[in-house]
Amino acid sequence: MDKVVADADTACADIPDGAKILAGGFGLCGIPENCIDALRRKGTRDLWVVSNNCGVDDWGLGLLLANKQLRKMTSSYVGENREFERQFLTGELEVELVPQGTLAERLRAGGAGIPAFYTPAGVGTQVADGGLPMLYGPGGTIRKASEKKDHRTFDGREYALEMAITGDFAIVKAWRGDRHGNLLFRESSRNFNPLCAMAAKVTIAEVEELVEPGELDPDAVHLPGIFVQRVLVGRNYQKRIERRTVRKG
Repeated sequence: MDKVVADADTACADIPDGAKILAGGFGLCGIPENCIDALRRKGTRDLWVVSNNCGVDDWGLGLLLANKQLRKMTSSYVGENREFERQFLTGELEVELVPQGTLAERLRAGGAGIPAFYTPAGVGTQVADGGLPMLYGPGGTIRKASEKKDHRTFDGREYALEMAITGDFAIVKAWRGDRHGNLLFRESSRNFNPLCAMAAKVTIAEVEELVEPGELDPDAVHLPGIFVQRVLVGRNYQKRIERRTVRKG
């Protein structure tokens, strides 16, 4: 089945207001730049986005944030975006903070059809005990806080119950892909991308290089095409670096 569409605007055209989107990437590494820009142009609003972080102020998911298109973020790290901080503290944005490994496992579980699992991560903190601010109100009041999670003891160690994550759409970025949706990710860009792709009802994959079916070594495929519904060839990648540092001479 040929899953290739003309461009990111076509691929994202049916993403409605209020959709839950799983966005691949880690920092600015391996982010679906074309799909994010297409959503910005489309102006889709009230989005719930699940991603490791929310880009930076002027790039990545930060573009959607600045355009007031996000209602809620489920993330593990939000420290590179001043506008994110402002919207969260003023009650414009709901935020669900999740330990990074737990976020990855919740997505993996969603893709594997596992509804929930127990983990020791967060036990003894507000992550598991509840009370973590998620949505602020006027004057710094807390309008919504996280709830206490179910606890169980296994082999003398305490664990907390975490729910799987699934989404309406996933937007991911791969290095190479074929018309059937089989994908290869290059080096560290193989981060949250495969996990997001597996856990969504509709996965949109932008690729740097499109090849014909049969050109990819089956043993080298990182994500089978069964998890991908749409493929597009990305253009004009900037591949920015959040913090470029050099060693002092």
